[in-house]
Amino acid sequence: MFLDKNFLKRCLFVDIETVPAFESYQTAPEPIRKLWTQKASQLRKQATGADAELSDGEFYEMKAGIFSEFAKIVCISMGFLHFDDGNPTYVRIKSLAGNDEHMILDDFSRLLINHYNDPESSRICGHNIKEFDIPFICRRLVINQLRFPPLLDISGKKPWQTSHILDTMDMWRFGDYKNYTSLNLVAAVLGINSPKDDIDGSMVGKTYWQDEDIDRIVNYCQKDVVTVIQVMMKFAGLPLFSTDN
Repeated sequence: MFLDKNFLKRCLFVDIETVPAFESYQTAPEPIRKLWTQKASQLRKQATGADAELSDGEFYEMKAGIFSEFAKIVCISMGFLHFDDGNPTYVRIKSLAGNDEHMILDDFSRLLINHYNDPESSRICGHNIKEFDIPFICRRLVINQLRFPPLLDISGKKPWQTSHILDTMDMWRFGDYKNYTSLNLVAAVLGINSPKDDIDGSMVGKTYWQDEDIDRIVNYCQKDVVTVIQVMMKFAGLPLFSTDN
């Protein structure tokens, strides 16, 4: 196996869920609507087929949630591994979720500062975390005027200075940068049960704004964290956790 199991010690497994900052394009403040109109114009030029005919409002519903300038974080789920005799024995899951993004991020920042403060001894792990989760969290920390934990202070750092970030998508690439590989696909080929058994990313905004079902979003987010952990167990040549663990 290519991953030493000791890399899983002092490792925080993370996934976030994001939604458009406003329920709809029409309810966003006028300055935001104007800026989104510009963004939608760019998206429309890149779109093909029926997507190229979508209105600004339709693009907002579909895409705003993935742009940190137009979205907010509603859930951060975290996983922790417990070790006995040098081997991981069970998983603990914790989620920070709700309508108050400032509180979610403040609690997350405090947790990192208090328990994962040293990039030399602590690690953070997720799927596509380098290109999505961490940049998104960092931008929202600035917007919310909150402290930067050392584990996330990576702006301008060289690759060898960010070795504490373990990205399962990056690891699966093995140097191949031709395409994106979803967590669902990596899990499937490794024989891990799919986390996508309820909602998917495209449904999170509707689940939050229309259904007002934050618990469903938390459940979805936690399943992704567990799946990332299972992938890392496979990378380390260790047995998968059962649901009891």
